[in-house]
Amino acid sequence: MRRAPALSFLLVTVFLDMLGLGLVVPILPALMTAVAADVTAAAFWSGLLGSVYGLLQFVLSPLLGRLSDRYGRRPVLLVSLACLGADWLVHAVALSPWPLLLCHALAGAFAGTNTVVNAYIADVTPPDERARAYGLIGSAFGLGFVAGPVLGGLLGAVDVRLPFFAAAALSLANVAYGWFVLPESRPGDRTTALTLRASNPVGAIAVVLRRPVLGRLAYARLCSDVSRMIFQSVWAFFLTYRFSWSTAHVGTVMAASALAGALFQARAVGPVVRRLGDKRAAVGGGLVSATTLLGTAFAAEPWQLYTILAVGVLGSVGGAAAQSWISRTVGDDEQGTVQGALTGIGAAAETVVPVVAGVVFGSSLAYGSAGLIFVVAAAFAAWSVLITARC
Repeated sequence: MRRAPALSFLLVTVFLDMLGLGLVVPILPALMTAVAADVTAAAFWSGLLGSVYGLLQFVLSPLLGRLSDRYGRRPVLLVSLACLGADWLVHAVALSPWPLLLCHALAGAFAGTNTVVNAYIADVTPPDERARAYGLIGSAFGLGFVAGPVLGGLLGAVDVRLPFFAAAALSLANVAYGWFVLPESRPGDRTTALTLRASNPVGAIAVVLRRPVLGRLAYARLCSDVSRMIFQSVWAFFLTYRFSWSTAHVGTVMAASALAGALFQARAVGPVVRRLGDKRAAVGGGLVSATTLLGTAFAAEPWQLYTILAVGVLGSVGGAAAQSWISRTVGDDEQGTVQGALTGIGAAAETVVPVVAGVVFGSSLAYGSAGLIFVVAAAFAAWSVLITARC
């Protein structure tokens, strides 16, 4: 009786998280321009906010994961959601960039949603059902990504700050819902030590990397994260440059791709992983991702790109299978600790990769090689597959 409402809450949590983020994405440049002195200052502050958020998430994610092992998942998740709601609320009312920086830094420090959700699923889901559950989480993520920008654009047309009020309301309503509905998946273990070695990002990640199978899976996860962030960072710019598409066309294609991926993860990931097993599904999904990235680099006509995107949807099985596999290699008393370390690895990639990818993509345009960056992304994806296959 406990697992169904818990999983439902997690799906709602991830959906609302992405919906809130999607609400503000289309309108964030306009808000930052209004708050800062001019467009140049707005771009500077936007970059600074993103970097500070990613840095603090990297530093404190292992500690949040450790705290969830010691005190339980529920309090850490609710605090994380409350900080996110406060962050959006400050965005809605701030008149200068400094309050935004301070509150966004706090939200980054307590950005434990992914860590706790992944650990919670491992707590309440049998091992043979975890890939399906992680697939459903990915589906909720995709659906939030599809719906958010549409609603954000509509609300932003009324008032530039309205999407931020809406995002704050969604996050805080999620806290209230979780307070009354979400059961604790694991009461916690007060014998779990809060040592500096286990709670700092370098020490926590080093402990994970030194373990034979888990360490290789973590290295594979890092390569996959780098590949994914390269793709996300330059995708819209690539489409605009190579195909001269309008922003509306780019948005439609991105939304359709995200929707297709969400439906596939919701319906097909569980059966596919049950049939193939975690390892073969992770390797197969990774191969599809690497192939589609390489194909994107050389796509010369829109129909070729559409075909590649349709095939690429199948690659989403790899992430859910890998996450399920990782959860199987970890004891019940350290799910949060390991997930926190993995979140830290992802945060490091999200902080560094977009800047480097943007520079590489911009430089490649001078030589007429817009697709080069996707060759690099495909290489990281292929390296992830090779590491996974050797586990």
